Parts: sequence; C-alpha cells; structure tokens
Amino acid sequence: MSEGPSVGESDPTSTGADTADSAELTHTDADGAARMVDVGSKPDTNRRAVARGTIRLTPGTVEAIRANEVAKGDVLATARIGAIDAVKHTWETIPMCHQIPVTNVDVAFEVADDRVTLTVGVETTGKTGCEMEALQGVTTGLNVVWDMVKAAEKDVDGGYPETRIEDVRVLEKKKRPVE
Repeated sequence: MSEGPSVGESDPTSTGADTADSAELTHTDADGAARMVDVGSKPDTNRRAVARGTIRLTPGTVEAIRANEVAKGDVLATARIGAIDAVKHTWETIPMCHQIPVTNVDVAFEVADDRVTLTVGVETTGKTGCEMEALQGVTTGLNVVWDMVKAAEKDVDGGYPETRIEDVRVLEKKKRPVE
C-alpha cells in the first residue's frame, strides 16, 4: 500500500550536491568552538532534499494500520502531520540549522508486511540546503508511528523486541540556480 505523492524522483536539471571539501568542518571556528555558518553572501538557489527511513513492526500491527484499527487513530495521517510540522521546526531543535523558507514538503508512506517506510522531500529557495529538514521529517514521522502503535507492539514485559527505526538516510540533495 502506498499513500501520498511519489518523492525522490531524479531531476535531470540538477547541478548536483554542494561540493564543499568533505574534510572541512564548517560549524567550528579555528579554536574548535561551535558556530553557525554565515551564509549571508551566498546566492539564493532552488534546493531539494529527500530522506527516507523505516520502522519495523509486527505483522499484526501493520495490518491494524492498514485497516485503520489502531486505538489512537489514523496512524499515517497523524505521522504525516508530525513529519510536516517537524520539517517546519527543524531550526528550533538542531542548534546550528538556519531557519529556512520551506516552499514544499512531500510525504509518502510505503506499507509492507512488517514495516512502514517513510520518505520526505523538502524544497526551499534560499542560501542553504534542506537535508536536515528532510531527516527531521523522517525521524519525527517514524517516531509518531511508534507512539501511535506502541500499545500493540509491547511484549508481556513492556519491551519492544520487534520494533525498531532503521536505515534513516538522505537519498538526494539537489541545488539549482534560481531562474
């Protein structure tokens, strides 16, 4: 079962990811103190980032999600709202992230027999990327799924032996000149 628009499609007009030296730590000064990167002189560009992650669940829990029979309500609708809200508030929870003008958020779920995979695409026009926003959307959305189904996932000892969030990663990061 899939819900929502397709995200993560390749864009042939992309100029690729930022090409900064990967060994350079941009969020520290010469003395190693944390600092926010000054992006004021950078030109505005159109940017898009896509992240994905998965939550493993028991087959019975997945079936309850599909049938919309989870006691707390519609799991995927609630997780979608949580993911979008998290994207918009990333700068408030990750200390060195800039507040960016989010222009679009795509959220898509893939529901399999023992898992839910969440893909979040974020777009902005500005001076810095949006991959942290995409990651924040994925991790919060998957945490919302866990919260919604935790009663069904608990074992007799109150643990979660089958439940885990995994494989959270950035799938794509693109930057194009503003036309």
